[in-house]
Amino acid sequence: MTTKRFFLGFLVVSLVLAGIVSFYASANPDGLEKVADDKGINAKEEDHSFKDSPLGDYGVKGIDNTRLSGGLSGVIGVGAVLLVGGGLFWVVRRRGSSGPDPAPEQREESAAAGKG
Repeated sequence: MTTKRFFLGFLVVSLVLAGIVSFYASANPDGLEKVADDKGINAKEEDHSFKDSPLGDYGVKGIDNTRLSGGLSGVIGVGAVLLVGGGLFWVVRRRGSSGPDPAPEQREESAAAGKG
């Protein structure tokens, strides 16, 4: 399998999981949230500052269909992560290939000096 085919498959699976399968995730609180609710730990809980943002609360603001809103939010999230992550990897890769590595030459010189 080539690298391009692997990444294409990974992209397709990510988009399907984020866009379609995420709708079927449980709306019930997870274990930590349930315990915090049962014990009153979250009594002073407040909404986060990004609640009213365009992608706040796992949906796209302005889209009333919950399924479409959640799926689109997931697809946008996958795209954002791929763009940021891919950009970082591209920058690191470009910086790493800026010139030849002098280390092999130095190793040869020190090995030759040790033999003499």
